[in-house]
Amino acid sequence: MATHKIILDCDPGVDDAVAILLALASPAEIEVVGITTVAGNRPLEQTQYNARRICTLAGRGDIPVYAGCGRPMIEAQGRSAPIHGSDGLGDAPFPEPTVPLQDLHGVDFIIRTVSEAPGEITLCPIGPMTNIALAIVKQPDIAPKIKQIVFMGGAAFCPGNVSPVAEFNLFFDPWAARIVLDAGIPQVMFGLDVTHQAKTSGPFLDGLRQSGPLPSSVSAMIQRYGTGDRCLHDPCVIAWLIDPSLFDGVSGRVRVNCQDDDLRGQTLVTLASGHPGDASPNIQVMTQVDNPRFLALLAERLKRL
Repeated sequence: MATHKIILDCDPGVDDAVAILLALASPAEIEVVGITTVAGNRPLEQTQYNARRICTLAGRGDIPVYAGCGRPMIEAQGRSAPIHGSDGLGDAPFPEPTVPLQDLHGVDFIIRTVSEAPGEITLCPIGPMTNIALAIVKQPDIAPKIKQIVFMGGAAFCPGNVSPVAEFNLFFDPWAARIVLDAGIPQVMFGLDVTHQAKTSGPFLDGLRQSGPLPSSVSAMIQRYGTGDRCLHDPCVIAWLIDPSLFDGVSGRVRVNCQDDDLRGQTLVTLASGHPGDASPNIQVMTQVDNPRFLALLAERLKRL
């Protein structure tokens, strides 16, 4: 049996696509029980389509894909991230999906799956947290049944990437992020502090291109990704589940600023001091990655598909 049973909640997105493929290539460590999609990097119609394209590329028609929320909790519409290309996957020539879209709403899939397997499911939101937050709001008793939440989002001790203080996922739906972070669930945060260290390189991309059709397609997709940010943010979440020794971090309390102003989406981190009376830390905040080992793991796993 796999070490972790996960629901991968995503908004593909080039780095989301790499995270999905890394998870699917690691069955000894990870069982993907389902993929839920959310509006974020691209609108919901495109993110669910992209998730199904990636599963088709990997030959995994057995992975159920669910569409979730198409907008943030409070606002009528969200804001897309143009660095992923017009289709969200760098406009790479990927196949049309043969994996069907499930009828059940993504939020209801999360509620059902966690309720049926209490203490077994790890939630991996690597996009805005709207689906996770609404699952907790709709069915509050699932919170203690969630094994853990391992997420990509935030900027604890570094500048943001969509504003001086905010990272995209938390900026897109800060209200959802606050609900999730305050839910009392064990959590691990992969913010820009660590994911900006997870940089691709020419030799890494060249090696993928020479490793077979699927890795070559991934290399082409990454090379079309943005103009200066070819960091593999979202795969850090999956890599940690496979090998936690790749990363290091600190414990702290994390809050999200929900003001709709220049501080929107800011992550406020108070480090654990150990002093009596201090609020207990609620999140492990990752701050370091061994990038050569991370890239080696990713290259080795992608060759399996």
